Parts: sequence; structure tokens; C-alpha cells
Amino acid sequence: QDAFVAFHVDKVLVSKYLKSLQIGELAPDQPSIEPTKNKMLVKDFRELRATVEKMGLLKPNQLFFFLHLAHILLLDTAAWLILFYFGTSLMPFIVSLVALTVSQVQASWLQHDLGHLSVFRKTKWNHLLHKFVMCHLIGASAKWWTLLHSRHHAKPNCFQKDPDIDMHPFLFTLGKKFSVELGIQKKKYMPYNHQHKYFFITLPPLLFPTYFHCHTFYIAYTKRYWVDLAWMLTFYIRFFYTYGSLLEIKSLLAYYFIFRMLESSWFVWVSQMNHIPMDIYYDNNLDWVSTQLQATCNVEQSLFNDWFTGHLNFQIEHHLFPTMPRHNYWKVAPLVKSLCAKHGIEYQCKPLLTAFADIV
Repeated sequence: QDAFVAFHVDKVLVSKYLKSLQIGELAPDQPSIEPTKNKMLVKDFRELRATVEKMGLLKPNQLFFFLHLAHILLLDTAAWLILFYFGTSLMPFIVSLVALTVSQVQASWLQHDLGHLSVFRKTKWNHLLHKFVMCHLIGASAKWWTLLHSRHHAKPNCFQKDPDIDMHPFLFTLGKKFSVELGIQKKKYMPYNHQHKYFFITLPPLLFPTYFHCHTFYIAYTKRYWVDLAWMLTFYIRFFYTYGSLLEIKSLLAYYFIFRMLESSWFVWVSQMNHIPMDIYYDNNLDWVSTQLQATCNVEQSLFNDWFTGHLNFQIEHHLFPTMPRHNYWKVAPLVKSLCAKHGIEYQCKPLLTAFADIV
């Protein structure tokens, strides 16, 4: 199926794992596509994917990713050197925080590329560098991220299947249909009529330093991701040893918590702008293209937007082709627009600030 093709780079390797699951073949008179799925759209998308492969758009430009990693490491080093050379007074403290925050967020975009196997042609090299970037540079589990993010891509905005919307209804109520359902059921866990106000002081600044911080260690420990845990510890040893030699304990903890809050805010606004304003409901078992398009929207392209969002401004293309290197999204975008126009599917693209406002 299209999801299987979209997720896997080495089809021969992963096909071996399917043999034990095979229970038979469809009879000749049985349909190969379920009635909830758009047969013509599926056919056209598969032709589009074949065209994309022929154009070489699934092949990574490794110089692009090398330069991206280089600027991450440069900023990471600069954050410490600023405190080392200029002292720990307020101005160097702030400039250092900004440098480290930018480095961390850009590292999170790079680990996203590695997790989707879009940096190297060999899967094992993607996994290895993923552990270095996610575990050592960021301090979180690579396998934890893959576990959650793969489920998100399989069923985006599908309640009880997409972990990214698990905050409904305990913290926020999401989607127009779910909001109505809660109203009818008279269920209320939070003052939802004020959620556009308390959003600013909850999810953006606190997702990383509270929930993600605990959840990544919890999953890594309970699922026995021992290699990830070992890599993660190297981040904390490096951070507290290098910065601990310059800052007193209170300043050190404040520095750590503030950069996590800044990193979290940047990440949440970018990640939510493409999904939260879109349709959120139960899984209706639609075809791959329809499932992705009803849950994603794009943000206009510019050099700044591409860098600031890690090319997640091309969220539609990313969801349709998750293993595609992000430097090629702009090349496939016109083809995806044509496919949407042919089948009467809305292809949303908006300015960056409009996308942020739509979250609220």
C-alpha cells in the first residue's frame, strides 16, 4: 500500500518481514481498493510517485546536510565560547542562550530528516547519525521520537491514533467536530472558552522542559532502549560539565530551563501551524493522499521560512513523501498542486504569520 511505500527506503529488506504475515492472495474478483478510498486518486498518485523517483527527487544532496550539521555544531560551540570569553553577565548570558536555542532547534530539524531516512541512502547511516544528533546533541531518545512520529505520519489528526493530538480533551479541545461532541456530552476538563489564552503559557513554553523531558526517559527506560539512554547521558554529562565550569548552580539550572523553554516555543509554533487548524476527527479509513491532505497545510516559501521551519513549511509534500530530502520539496510542490487541482482537493498555502494566527 501507499503508506508502506512512503515509509520505507529499502523495500527489499523490509519485504522480508512481511512474509510471516501473509495469509493469502485476493481472489481475482475481489477489489484491491476499499470503497472508502478514491481509486482514481490512488492511481494518479502512484503515477506521480513513479515520476518523482525517475526525476531523482528522493536522492539526498549530502553537502546540504553536511553544511546544516556544521552550522549546528558551530552555534553549539559558540554558545559556550561566548560565556567563556565574555563572562557570565547578563548580555553574554542572553546571547549565549540565543545561540544555543538556535542550535538546538536546527538540530531538531536535522534529527527529523535523519529519522525519516532522508539524509543517507543507507538506512544504518541514518540511524547512527540520528542517535548522535537526537541523543547526544539534544538529549532525547531517537527511538522514542521514531515511535511517536511514525504513528503521527500514518494517521495525522486521527484521534486516538495520532499521538500529537493526545492533548484533546484533557488540555485543549481540538477540531470543530470534537468541540461540538464535548458540548453535547457536557464534558469539560478545562475552561476551553479560554484555551486560546492559556495556550500561550502552557504548550509552547512548557512542552519540552516538562512533558517531553519526562516522556522520552520514561519510554526509553520502559522499552529498554539502553543504547539511546547511554547516548542521552552523554548530552547531560557534556552540558553540565562544560557549562557547570562557568556558571553557579542556580544560574546553570536557569540557563538550562530557559533555553528549553525557548526551544519548545519555537518548535510548537512551527509544528502546530501545519496541523492544528486542519480537520481533526476519527479515522475514516481514507486513501493515503486524502488522509494527508485533509490534515496538512503549507506555509509560503522563502529562504527565512525554509530555515526557520526546517522546510516544514512544505508540510503537504513532506507528508506525501516522508523519505524525500527536504531540499527537494519545492521541486515536487507544483506536481502535487496539479494533482490536487485535478481531483478537487484543497491545497492550502498561507503566510507564516497567518499560519501562527490560525493556531490561536
